[in-house]
Amino acid sequence: MAIPVPSRQLFIDGEWREPIKKNRIPIINPSTEEIIGDIPAATAEDVELAVAAARRALKRNKGEDWASASGAHRAKYLRAIAAKITEKKEYFAKLEAMDCGKPLDEAAWDIDDVAGCFEYYADQAEALDAKQKAPIALPMDTFKCHVLKQPIGVVGLISPWNYPLLMATWKVAPALAAGCSAVLKPSELASVTCLELAEVCREVGLPPGVLNILTGLGPEAGGPLACHPDVDKVAFTGSTATGSKVMSSAAQLVKPVTLELGGKSPIIIFEDVDLDKAAEWTAFGCFWTNGQICSATSRLLVHESIAAEFLDRLVKWCKNIKISDPFEEGCRLGPVVSKSQYEKVLKFISTAKSEGATILCGGSRPEHLKKGYYVEPTIISDVSTSMQIWREEVFGPVLCVKTFSSEDEAIELANDTQYGLGAAVLSKDLDRCERITKALQAGIVWVNCSQPCFCQAPWGGTKRSGFGRELGEWGIENYLNIKQVTEYISDEPWGWYKSP
Repeated sequence: MAIPVPSRQLFIDGEWREPIKKNRIPIINPSTEEIIGDIPAATAEDVELAVAAARRALKRNKGEDWASASGAHRAKYLRAIAAKITEKKEYFAKLEAMDCGKPLDEAAWDIDDVAGCFEYYADQAEALDAKQKAPIALPMDTFKCHVLKQPIGVVGLISPWNYPLLMATWKVAPALAAGCSAVLKPSELASVTCLELAEVCREVGLPPGVLNILTGLGPEAGGPLACHPDVDKVAFTGSTATGSKVMSSAAQLVKPVTLELGGKSPIIIFEDVDLDKAAEWTAFGCFWTNGQICSATSRLLVHESIAAEFLDRLVKWCKNIKISDPFEEGCRLGPVVSKSQYEKVLKFISTAKSEGATILCGGSRPEHLKKGYYVEPTIISDVSTSMQIWREEVFGPVLCVKTFSSEDEAIELANDTQYGLGAAVLSKDLDRCERITKALQAGIVWVNCSQPCFCQAPWGGTKRSGFGRELGEWGIENYLNIKQVTEYISDEPWGWYKSP
């Protein structure tokens, strides 16, 4: 059952603050198309206040309150945040489902992952203490050397709408674990749970300014954050086009960035698979999160000897997916996030048809749903590699299909993309899976599955899917500077110059 959406302000320096220009953005529930609330619209003036608050938080008490404190000290706050989120799981899941259209079961799973991610980075913060002053062996015994890992400083975090709180957490948790202070700018299409994270931070007593949360439009809030001279690093998840702009603005100040961008990931199905297991993973890999996943395996490559039978089975699986209001029991596909996204997805489908492709199933609004931005799970065959549907990311529940006859052809087709985020291979022949895993140009490869994600394992892409890795121990390294400290320990003078 839907719940009221709380009215919040911007979260700056540990307090709720009205945006300087006092503007707000309506929240539209994508399953009903109704306005259910609004969020504050930050502008460059608010970014100034938030960045200044983050800088003060780093310097407060000469850094002892946060940046220079032990990892164990910061871990206590991360664990307290995790506990509060777990306590409010049902509340957070309902807000998420209303805000972005995720099935409620899926939103609840996301909130579990949010809490798990904060817990994991609490462990990483503690582990950081043990890694400090790690000695380095040198070839000269007159010197000794060690490494310090220190927070990179104030970080700007820009997160997307498809996993509103989880994607924000992938950035916030490691940044805070490292000792950074942060300004988070979530997507204006789904910001509600990120503002509720601010309330959680207030409740657990997170020091003021350590995490500031600004909602608003990309050009008005995200742009000024990315190019702010007092922001030491930017981490961005979103479209490749926007990622390129973030990178350009950061380049002016030689500012490091981490980019997790678009994808057009392949899933390769060999002739020896169990057809039903493979069909379910294929559906899950493309239609989970209402098809709005950067890593979606949205290009199906199926061996020609089983193609007809496999596609017949896959269509049956897709027609069995329950499409409904996210709050309905058993919902497995909700609406896409907005009217513009809905129109964009339908335009991709109509362009595929006009270019000569065949719509095997789906392709339009479900007949039983008169309101909401719903698109049926869609499978498109008779696709050529020059078609838009093969080359461009849809970010909706649309799967395109090609057949292959050999392992080499499968690899060539799989790598025929400007992107390189994820890829999947399904076969009972594990040697073949290993060969293909090595040949795939992707940052993540799934074997006999698609889309599982664990906060312990690195996440990121190659090519135009971006660079840098989030999650795992790699996630915290994103927010650390490595400082070499070398000491001369001999009692003898250096002796390079003659003594005067």
